[in-house]
Amino acid sequence: LQTLDFSGIQVPTSSSSLTFQGAGATATSSRTTLEQDPKIIRDMFLANPDQLALLKQNNPRLADAFLTGNLDEFATVLKEQVEAKADRERQRIRMMNAHPFDTEAQRLIAEEIRQKNIEANMEAAMEFNPESFGTVVMLYINCRVNGFPVKAFIDSGAQTTIMSAACAERCHIMRLVDTRWAGVAKGVGVQKIIGRIHMVQIQIENDYLTTSFSVLEQQPMDMLLGLDMLKRHQASCKGHVNIVSQCEISLKKNVLHIGTTGTETPFLSERDLPDCARLSVQSEDELMNQSVREAEERDLARALQQSSRDASGPSRSSIPRDPHNIILPTDRFSDSDVKELVSLGFTREQVIHSESLAAANSVIAELRRFKGDKTQATAALFAKSLKF
Repeated sequence: LQTLDFSGIQVPTSSSSLTFQGAGATATSSRTTLEQDPKIIRDMFLANPDQLALLKQNNPRLADAFLTGNLDEFATVLKEQVEAKADRERQRIRMMNAHPFDTEAQRLIAEEIRQKNIEANMEAAMEFNPESFGTVVMLYINCRVNGFPVKAFIDSGAQTTIMSAACAERCHIMRLVDTRWAGVAKGVGVQKIIGRIHMVQIQIENDYLTTSFSVLEQQPMDMLLGLDMLKRHQASCKGHVNIVSQCEISLKKNVLHIGTTGTETPFLSERDLPDCARLSVQSEDELMNQSVREAEERDLARALQQSSRDASGPSRSSIPRDPHNIILPTDRFSDSDVKELVSLGFTREQVIHSESLAAANSVIAELRRFKGDKTQATAALFAKSLKF
């Protein structure tokens, strides 16, 4: 056999190996520094509003620190979270290495495998189905309720048509709420139903339709057209399969079709949506808190208005005195003469506050009539008081 010569093979030295390891360590260190640099991360979020919206959902504490505009506060929160993550990772590795067959270690290993599967699934979706990460615009239409413009949400999954208390106030139909229909609405959350408005006119394009509303106390959405209204008027949106009885939901033409009249109205684009339906504007909790604050402000304004109305109402002391009940400088009698006749049973206000007697029945009027003659004034008052 031919002898193999291994002299030409160069075995890597420890120095080259150390150089390679050093380069890798330097790359890892630079990447870690890049990930932990608060200024770089802040600039990244400033340049990507979409990522900032995602941060608000996934890490509200870090997002709040970012929105303050204080770099030191943002760096402090970021450092705390990075250190906490590193501590958890070190604890996980130490536990798995110390007791690989321990129940807790097995649970951590299973959780790590599950997380890797989730990451792999998300990466596959981002590569082959990226549109799934987009957000669909909700279906809204323009309409008028009692003559007032409203942006209504079309929801074929809602059982009844609902309206917020704030919208009912704006449309001047809050006075029609029947509180006997009060209750609780259960869906994604639980809300209080103030009552029901049994019939209201709603205008869609040139059609005038009637519907009923359940009025919710704390509802960020102004109005929602549910199945009760859609079925009654055979509303249809032709396109995607979401057929309910005679109503077919279709998005091909992007319109709402009223079956009873044949009218079509287009769905609103994203720029025309109300604030509560815009993307990445406010979370659901923020919208609910805002709705609660608006309800409290309405109640406070109503209470203040009622208080001012009561305070400005006519009082007994503010009623102007009749000139017949005032002693004038030209009169030939004094206040003592008036008191003398009043002691006989006649009052100053005998006529002023009575609709059945004339102004001459007052003591002062009679004294003035007879030029201060108390005898004739007394006789006239007795004579008139005895009339039936």
